[in-house]
Amino acid sequence: MAGALDGLVVLDLTTHLSGPFCGMQLADMGADVIKIESPQGDSMRGAPPFLEGESAPFMLWNRNKRGLKLDLKNEDDLAVFWELVDGADVVLENFRPGVMKRLGLGWDALHARNKRLVLGSISGFGQTGPYAGRGGFDLMIQAMSGLMSVTGPKDGPPYRIPLAISDVGAGLYLAIGVLSALQARHKTGEGQWVETSLLEATVSLGVYEAANYFANGLRPEKLGQAHRGSSPYQVFQTADGWLTIGGAQQNFFRRLCALIGRPELPEDPRFKANADRVKNNEAIVAILQGEIAKRTTDDWMATLEKEGIPAGPVLHHDEVFADPQILARGMVAEVEHAKAGTQKTLGVPLKLSATPGGVRRPAPTLGQHDAEIRGVKRR
Repeated sequence: MAGALDGLVVLDLTTHLSGPFCGMQLADMGADVIKIESPQGDSMRGAPPFLEGESAPFMLWNRNKRGLKLDLKNEDDLAVFWELVDGADVVLENFRPGVMKRLGLGWDALHARNKRLVLGSISGFGQTGPYAGRGGFDLMIQAMSGLMSVTGPKDGPPYRIPLAISDVGAGLYLAIGVLSALQARHKTGEGQWVETSLLEATVSLGVYEAANYFANGLRPEKLGQAHRGSSPYQVFQTADGWLTIGGAQQNFFRRLCALIGRPELPEDPRFKANADRVKNNEAIVAILQGEIAKRTTDDWMATLEKEGIPAGPVLHHDEVFADPQILARGMVAEVEHAKAGTQKTLGVPLKLSATPGGVRRPAPTLGQHDAEIRGVKRR
């Protein structure tokens, strides 16, 4: 069955994670994404762990793509690229601002060659502004976006979230931007330049923090496991593990208090409304924690689910990828890689009823489809 983006041709010049993650989103939905690498290859091919010498991270976020090796500083290879541009819908790049122009591949040149082409760019800080020329990785973006200042224990140092949130966030935003530009092309007949940055993507994810700062002008404080606008809403320790409970909604809170044998708590002035509980979060959490610690995670899950109170256990990744809901939703898939053999990969989180996405092919080895792609262009 054809994917929603079947027929769309994307030239993916990106490396590392943010750009390739964007390309993967388009490829998962059916686009023909051609990953164009230098003769040295994407540096992420050197990222451990390895399967038969192939990088597992690289293979995960470059699946569903064909691979072409080109040296864009070589005249013949550059000619091949321009031939591909003639039939392409999208070019993706995440070089530092100015690099594409120095290569002769800037927006003006691409647009002059193919008016319908959409150029999608990701950089650390954006194409304009005083920091445009800086290189940016997830670590410093988490720091400069405000994210690290509110992450971790209340009295601890700044914490980095282990997830590469700025790369993934920017990749998702660029995918939305590219699809928006393609929709606009239906009306105008022309493509446009779409760009975002790791910094903007990460700042935009801090919606609670921005709302708090814009409302009162104060620095959002670190809350540890607590939530800025909801209480109780955090992780609790059980007799044998950890459990998250979202009991801020008034009916959920009343049921939760009844379950721990404290039905009077909702009438306590400290806990009467959600805003009161947010202000007195430590007090209500201490009461709840004392009772929750007496029973196992599974016991609590059965009880809370029966009462309709949102809750979930803290799972390790071996548990995540064996979880029946994850498996039922197809979030574990298998591909057959040319060198690494049969391997598991993440499934596609978007479910389309008529034109579903899917994992159709593994990540390419370096230049795997050179002859196939060059042959098509030279006929």
